[in-house]
Amino acid sequence: MTEYGRGPGSEPWHPDDPLYGDGGWGGQQAAQQAQQSYGGQPQYHPQQPQQQPQQQYGDWGTGEQHGYGDQSYPQYDEYGQQYAPQQPQHQQHQAPQQHQQPQYDQNGWPTGSYPQDPYAGGPQDPYAQQPAPYGGEQSDYYGAPEAYPPPEPPGRRRPEPEREPEPGTDWDPGPDQGEHAFFAGGDDEDGRDGEPDDRRGRGERRGGGDRRGGGKEKKRRSGLACLVVVAVFGGGLAGVSYFGYQFYQDRFGSAPDFAGSGNGEQVTVTIPKGSGGYAIGQVLKKMGVVKSVDAFVAAQAANPDGKNIQDGVYTLQKEMSAASAVELMLSPKSRDNLIIAEGKRNAAVYELIDARLEVEKGTTAKVAETRWKTLGLPDWAVNHPNVKDPLEGFLFPSSYAVAKGQKPEDVLRQMVARATEKYESLDFETKAKSLGLEGPWELVTVASLVQAEGKTHDDFRKMSEVIYNRLKPTNTETNQKLQFDSTFNYLLGQSEIDISESEINSNPDPYNTYTNKGLPPGPIGNPGDDALQAALKPTRDGWMYFVATDGMDKTEFAKTIAEHQRLVDKFNASRGN
Repeated sequence: MTEYGRGPGSEPWHPDDPLYGDGGWGGQQAAQQAQQSYGGQPQYHPQQPQQQPQQQYGDWGTGEQHGYGDQSYPQYDEYGQQYAPQQPQHQQHQAPQQHQQPQYDQNGWPTGSYPQDPYAGGPQDPYAQQPAPYGGEQSDYYGAPEAYPPPEPPGRRRPEPEREPEPGTDWDPGPDQGEHAFFAGGDDEDGRDGEPDDRRGRGERRGGGDRRGGGKEKKRRSGLACLVVVAVFGGGLAGVSYFGYQFYQDRFGSAPDFAGSGNGEQVTVTIPKGSGGYAIGQVLKKMGVVKSVDAFVAAQAANPDGKNIQDGVYTLQKEMSAASAVELMLSPKSRDNLIIAEGKRNAAVYELIDARLEVEKGTTAKVAETRWKTLGLPDWAVNHPNVKDPLEGFLFPSSYAVAKGQKPEDVLRQMVARATEKYESLDFETKAKSLGLEGPWELVTVASLVQAEGKTHDDFRKMSEVIYNRLKPTNTETNQKLQFDSTFNYLLGQSEIDISESEINSNPDPYNTYTNKGLPPGPIGNPGDDALQAALKPTRDGWMYFVATDGMDKTEFAKTIAEHQRLVDKFNASRGN
């Protein structure tokens, strides 16, 4: 650091200092050799003759310094250590005077009296008329409150005093003391909350009082924020409590249920096939019979016969307790299904459907006659010649949920699907060939004959053997003719016992098995489970004949024609003939 702070030190310069911007002490900012200082005008120095203007500042091109009148100064490095100046290669002018060298302290600052100002200007020096840089009446550029402090020697510099922390109090000072802006009601409306204060305008700092003056608005914002937090946490707590209660009720609480056996309002309920406890409970709840599905499932499990509830139509009451609903569904009084008996012919089934649907008589028979191809028959059950009713044998005997408002084709389609499912489960297509039949169609026909001719379930297997024995090509007893009254009655749509031989022998209809060999064109009724099983597993005892000796319920079998004649005589005796 050199006099007036000029040099490579770190102290700043005030822009209004008269020496601001000078070339430096070591000649680092000297002009080029070809350029003359101060525009080429000669400078006046009292210590030097006027006839030598070219030597007014020494040799600037070489970096050497010659004071005015050969007065020289010691040079210092950037750390304040004195070093010897370089010897010039040639000297243009030797000063006639010698001056005393000034003394410096260890930090490089002069300790004695200052020599004559080497920069004192002459009459023609443009800087000569300026006042002294740091004396006289010149204003102190370092005295302003916002100005830089005056430069000091490095050894005299003092560390900046630390700012004392503000005293803390028990009162909440607000967001300026670290409170979160969310709870303080702070906002980011100016978009510059993250900027330092010194980058904001002074107007903002001065106007800060206006913004802080809105204390009521900030308090309102703080209250609203707290209200939102309370609402969120309160809502979450309520949700957790609700779902926890529901979980407890589902796992440990009793299911909602009505009390009593109903409110007296009857309702018809249809339970689909294959429905379990939950499915039945859902139907009952939807119709208003029970209050909850779980209550019905629990009541069904508690009843020893609960699993015996079948599909069908039930007449129940609304608002029944689950236990009373289960009990009523197990009672025959509640069943309102359409029941198709075993061996029932299709003509009789059509009449039953018409009555249940409350439609005009003959409606269902007309649908069966015109739309039978669209009702779901399997491929092996179509295109058989001389068949009176293609649906015969496919309206499977069972209980069906049929109620007013349904369409006849929907009811028929449901029955055909049930029969087809049954025949497939018994593997009719495979087993028909093992029995000497041409296909499942003939097997259904055999089962329908067993069902029509047998009087009891114990007779079905013997009746099945009689049919298969008479169909054999080796049959010389009846010559492959079945000779069944049931087939003749079917073609006439009757159920007569006393049929004359003349009447039978005069009718060539394919369904007349007295005059035609083999099976009739198709089934003559709808066989049940027992008849189907008997058709698949006939006896092997050699039965060839049978006679209903009482004309009603009792059937007796014979192996030879002689035994058969004795049975015929027994039948005639029972009739008084």
